[in-house]
Amino acid sequence: MGLIKNLTAGFIGSVALNFLHETLRKNETNVPKINLLGAEALNKTLINVGQPAITDDEELYKATLKADLISNTMYYSLIGGKAKLIWPKAILLGLSAGIGAVKFPKPLGLDPEPTNKTEQVQLLTVGYYLFGAIVTGLVLKTLTKSKN
Repeated sequence: MGLIKNLTAGFIGSVALNFLHETLRKNETNVPKINLLGAEALNKTLINVGQPAITDDEELYKATLKADLISNTMYYSLIGGKAKLIWPKAILLGLSAGIGAVKFPKPLGLDPEPTNKTEQVQLLTVGYYLFGAIVTGLVLKTLTKSKN
């Protein structure tokens, strides 16, 4: 039951992160373009494992969104476990993911601009991932309370 609860909460946190990102990127300027970073990472990964890159923009967008939902669900599910550690883990994992999205693109050979263009973009990137982790924590706390 714990694994299902953790994955469910992680999925909801991942959806919340993506909903926030998609809403802001379509309606605002000077915001992270995490989708572009993800698309580049996905195509580089495909090429590195001997598969062709995805060249159709719509297909690449959908594949990137799916990969992002899966990877963030798995990552955010790590927040689960002991109830008293949910908030420290949510904050730590949320900040770690956000800082990683800002600091790691260039060393990984990816274009850093989508998450590093300005200081505002950098702060929002960290905030997006922290938001997803906090939503995950809230869901876990709710599921834990409903069990008692």
